[in-house]
Amino acid sequence: MEGDAVTLTQDIALGLWAQAELFLRSLLRPWNAYQVGIALALLAVAHAAGRVAGPGMHRWMRRREGWPKWRMRILVMLHRRLRLIFFVALIWPTVWALRATTWPSRSYLLAVVAELALAWLTIAIVTRLIGNSVLRALVRYAGWTWATLLILNLTDEARALLDGWAFELGETRLSVWLVVQAALVIGVLFALARFVSTASAAQVRRNRDISPSMQVLVVKVLQVLLYGAAFFIGLRSVGVDLTGLAVLSGAIGVGLGFGLQKVVSNLVSGIIILLDKSIKPGDVISLGETFGWINSLGARYVSITTRDGREYLIPNEDLITGQVVNWSHSNDFVRLDIHFGTAYGDDPHAVRRIAVEAARGVARVLAEPAPVCHITGFGDSSVDYILRFWIRDPTKGLTNIRGNVYLALWDAFQEHGISIPFPQREVRMLDQPQGGG
Repeated sequence: MEGDAVTLTQDIALGLWAQAELFLRSLLRPWNAYQVGIALALLAVAHAAGRVAGPGMHRWMRRREGWPKWRMRILVMLHRRLRLIFFVALIWPTVWALRATTWPSRSYLLAVVAELALAWLTIAIVTRLIGNSVLRALVRYAGWTWATLLILNLTDEARALLDGWAFELGETRLSVWLVVQAALVIGVLFALARFVSTASAAQVRRNRDISPSMQVLVVKVLQVLLYGAAFFIGLRSVGVDLTGLAVLSGAIGVGLGFGLQKVVSNLVSGIIILLDKSIKPGDVISLGETFGWINSLGARYVSITTRDGREYLIPNEDLITGQVVNWSHSNDFVRLDIHFGTAYGDDPHAVRRIAVEAARGVARVLAEPAPVCHITGFGDSSVDYILRFWIRDPTKGLTNIRGNVYLALWDAFQEHGISIPFPQREVRMLDQPQGGG
């Protein structure tokens, strides 16, 4: 089979070389040379027009504040293709004018160049809809290559060459041509799946009747279904036997199951988190020493942003197996406790009353439930108290509200002459014994 592929490649190469020689000889004819000269002249004019219009269009784009991102991306793409746009706009009227005034053979080469330029421009615009940069580049270059072969009438030779290089996998024959077809079809279907999933996700997120965690679950399930369907439909459309693929994927799945236990565990944990709604985007949680807000729920991890701007990626399994404090799970009410002590000479009844009034005067402290203050013990140097108060906005921080209450206590105690003691030690030097040896 390999020898047949080599022989076929040599035959196709010789045929293409003969066509190339014929084309080069045809350039010696006057009208063909004129067409090449006209195309080069139009290319120079398009280049100059792009150099002149490019800066003005760039300044105009910078003044378009508030435009949607998709519209700005289209403008950026058109700005990058200005020379090609001008060339297409110039060459097609030239071809039409030559066809109307002279024989078709005297505009044949210009028509081929015009078709190539228009095809390249169209493919560049259409592939901009593909979000993934690698996939976009792959589809774009494949489209340019196929459009060029189609316009030059070389598709049969290219197809025969790519189909000649193949190997057998069971009862399935896999060739380079089949792989190229599958990649192109799957790429287009993936682009459509991404467009549909993005539009559907936007609709789901705008629905206020669906909880944030259920929104994430719906979007993830929709993405898996769309991309999975695009993959299998793409393979089926190019004639790949999915029976053998199912057996192969099953064997690969068993092997990956042992090697990727943690990954699978995180995926399953993520689904459980979305289903039981224990946490959702926007919740304030504590996990060990990490305290912050949930930005997003991913398939493998949860993104948490702390007060100092750090973003932690916590594996989903840790949230399932570990002890998590969700400060805003069922409601936004959070009770905070602060401890302090006063001197034994201060009236404890007055201390409790002053502490409650000081806490009430702090912003974010709720009047209902009202703050309370209790004696917790008699220490070595002070009478110990606990002050409890409630807030309903933990997303604004906990350390800052504790600090504000401590500061209010300090000011209130200074105003009423209540002292905050600190440990004191008295050291006595005993006289040394007399008459030591």
